[in-house]
Amino acid sequence: MSQTSGIKGGLYTVSEWISKFSLTNLQWALFNLPVALLLLSVLNIGDRQELWYLLPPLVLLLPFIFFPATTALFAKARDWVRKDHKETADRSYISYYKENYQNSWKAGIVLTVLWVVLALDLYYFSTANSLFMNIFLILGILLFVYTINTFSVLVHFDMNVRSVVKKSFLITFVSPVLFITVAISSGFILAISLYIFPLIIPIFTASIIAFLAFSAFYRLYLKLST
Repeated sequence: MSQTSGIKGGLYTVSEWISKFSLTNLQWALFNLPVALLLLSVLNIGDRQELWYLLPPLVLLLPFIFFPATTALFAKARDWVRKDHKETADRSYISYYKENYQNSWKAGIVLTVLWVVLALDLYYFSTANSLFMNIFLILGILLFVYTINTFSVLVHFDMNVRSVVKKSFLITFVSPVLFITVAISSGFILAISLYIFPLIIPIFTASIIAFLAFSAFYRLYLKLST
């Protein structure tokens, strides 16, 4: 009887986590729908001339849509990781979206500028110099982890954007374990999503990445706090 109860309890827990991840991820995907449609258009252009018509609105939408939506996703992941803390229990995705919107778009502008500069460098050096292209690819990995850590810092600390930018930088480059954990886990989930099971992107991908990244960040935070 206890074994049956254990199995039922385990199945209930698994279904509960699947529900949490999928519901929040679907909300995140819905908020990012304009960005996703523009990105798909960019990836499927037939003429390079069209690129210059699609990229400006995509870049403009990133700080005001993608970053606030993803910050809200990380805020939900923070709740999942800190499940023993009751002060933020049952907060909705939308409430986090509204609460963090101002800081999100401000940090989003900084990060969007960095990503645009990196993308332009990659575009130029992809044909000009392979050595420089490889260097910028490495910088892309650094910026990717830095961006992920910025979301974790945004939702966990009550500070202005300048402080968020500085703290995210320190956390990213001072802790090799956190850097490697975030880079490998996020890269692995993205690779599976993009090349093996693309249908899970609107259902699970972002929420799993947020959960794993914030879990790693929170372990470092607890270690530094003791």
